[in-house]
Amino acid sequence: MAAKFSKETYLYWYELMQLIRQFELMAEEKYKMEGKIRGFFHAYIGQEAIAAGCMSATKPGDSFITGYRDHGLAIAKGVDVNSCMAELYGKATGCAKGKGGSMHFFGKDVNFFGGHGIVGAQIGTGAGLAFAEQYKGTDNVVLSFFGDGAARQGILHETFNLAMLWKLPVIFICENNNYAMGTSIERTSNVVDIYKLADAYEMPGDAVDGMSAEAVHEAVARAVKRAREKGGPTLLEMKTYRYKGHSISDPQKYRTKEEVDEYKGKDPIQMLLSTITASKYAKEDEINAINTRVDAAVAESVKFAEESPWPDNDEVLKDVYMDKNYPFIVD
Repeated sequence: MAAKFSKETYLYWYELMQLIRQFELMAEEKYKMEGKIRGFFHAYIGQEAIAAGCMSATKPGDSFITGYRDHGLAIAKGVDVNSCMAELYGKATGCAKGKGGSMHFFGKDVNFFGGHGIVGAQIGTGAGLAFAEQYKGTDNVVLSFFGDGAARQGILHETFNLAMLWKLPVIFICENNNYAMGTSIERTSNVVDIYKLADAYEMPGDAVDGMSAEAVHEAVARAVKRAREKGGPTLLEMKTYRYKGHSISDPQKYRTKEEVDEYKGKDPIQMLLSTITASKYAKEDEINAINTRVDAAVAESVKFAEESPWPDNDEVLKDVYMDKNYPFIVD
C-alpha cells in the first residue's frame, strides 16, 4: 500500500501499536501463566489501528472515554504504561490506585476518562464531557468509544438525540469487532451496519476500515474538524476484529479458527509495517530499535508493578463515598 502520510506519522503509529500489542501480550502471560493479574481482562489485540489513527487526528486537549476494553486507548492517550500494569496488578501505584483493575483505567491529566464497566454508560458520559467543553467555550472535542454490543443500549438513542439537538462536539466511535461478548451482530439486530443508526437523527455517519490507521485517521480528522467548527457530532463505525476472546476466560466457541486466521492475515501492525518497508521509511535496524524500546518499556512496567506496594487498608472506602463536608454548591 502506498504511503499517504509522513515517515514520522507512520513510525509513531508503528511504535504506539507495538507498545499496545506487547503490553497486552505480557499482561496476558502474567495473568494466565503466573497468576499475577486477576479479575476481568479484556485485551485490545487486533484493534490497535483505531487507537493510533484517533491519536494522530486529535490534539492533547481532546478527551477519550470508552468501555471496559480500555487498555489500548489508555496507553495511546498517554496514561503511563507503568501505572497501567500496576493497575492490573492491583497496586497502589496504579492509574486508579489499584481499585479499578482492567476495566477502569483512568488518566485525568491526559484527558482519558475511563474505562467503564456498565455497558454503554460511556456513550452518555461522553456527551456530558462534550457539553462541558461547549459550555466552557473551548474548541476541544470528545471521542466516545463503544462496542457493537453497547450499540443495542437505549442510552445510545437518548444521547444521539440530545447530542444532535445541542450540536455537541462529540464523535461517537463504535469499535465493531463483530461479536459483542460472543453473539454476532446478525443475531441481535436487523440493522447490521451500525453507522446507519445515525440517519434517524440526521447525524453524519460513516463506516471505516478499523484495521487501517490511515483510514481511521482520515475519518476521525473529518469528524473532528466538523465538531471544532460547531457542526455537531458524528458516528463512525470502525470495522475491526479482536484476536483474543471477549475476556481472558472466553473459550471462543462462537467462531472458527479459520475465521480468526483469516483476520490475522489483515493484522493492522503487519499491514502498517509493509507500508513502512515499501516506502523505505525505515530500515530493519530502525524497526528493531523501535521493537527494543517497546520491549524495554513493557519489561519496566512489569518490574514497576511487581515492586510497587499494595494499597493500605484505610484506602478501601476512599473514593467510594462522598465526604460529608464536600461543598455541593460552588460559587
